[in-house]
Amino acid sequence: MNLPTTGPIHCGPSGWAHAQWQGVFYPNLKSKAFHQLEFTSRFFNSVELSSSFYGPLRPELSQLWCRQVRENAEFQFTARLWKKLTHEAQVDAKDIAAFREGIRPIEEAGKLGALLMQFPSSFRFTAENRTRFIELRRQLKGLPLVAEFRHSSWAEEDALGTLIDYHVGFCNIDQPDHARAMPPTSFQTSPIAYVRLTGRALSGPYQYDLDELSEWTHRIRKASRYAKRTFVVMANDPGARSLVNAFQMKQLLGMSEVRAPYELVRRFAAELGNIRLDRPVQTDLFGSVAA
Repeated sequence: MNLPTTGPIHCGPSGWAHAQWQGVFYPNLKSKAFHQLEFTSRFFNSVELSSSFYGPLRPELSQLWCRQVRENAEFQFTARLWKKLTHEAQVDAKDIAAFREGIRPIEEAGKLGALLMQFPSSFRFTAENRTRFIELRRQLKGLPLVAEFRHSSWAEEDALGTLIDYHVGFCNIDQPDHARAMPPTSFQTSPIAYVRLTGRALSGPYQYDLDELSEWTHRIRKASRYAKRTFVVMANDPGARSLVNAFQMKQLLGMSEVRAPYELVRRFAAELGNIRLDRPVQTDLFGSVAA
């Protein structure tokens, strides 16, 4: 009997419209045709959509984003579900419809790898919350769902069984330690394996060191052992730290084509000194960008 083989691993940052990336990751000198997302997709095969957490996307914007990543055939988006649907007890069918309409272009383009349901830390595993979770899952039928729980009660056997029964992936999260916080895990409850590293500081920026990232590579490989697709998201953004750690993680996972922009490597030489340099982006006399 042949065991299933691990599917592709997608690794990238959460979001791309970060002011701190300008001049560090994004070039200062660029043409009018420059797009931050297109540039990001040259280096990563996944990005987590952050803006979808705050409200439904505009379909035309979703279409634009799909066009901007089309040169990277492996690229997959993950999206954070609108927080109104996970943080409020009553969910309106019109809100579900509006959210689904906004991400539909990404789904139809085959670029929606996972939809992350992020529940608040107060959302414990109880009979009432289990029912609420199942109802939301039914309302989002057909979407590649992954659930992020901040409360450790969702790591119990009955809770994990609920995710397996309803084909929802488990988000293995690294977060600041506090009472009843979800501990580091390596669960896989659906064909989608998902890992999200948010940093360990209760306040302020946090950058993982290589030992901490190496600890997670073992969990990632365990969680992804039978996965059709694995997503590793660096969500510790302040100061471009998510970029540094994403490049390091790609290298630790043995992903091919690990290269980084010159300026980022220069500024983080200690962390990225052994990563292949990408040529600095320059604008030629005709306004086009060479990379």
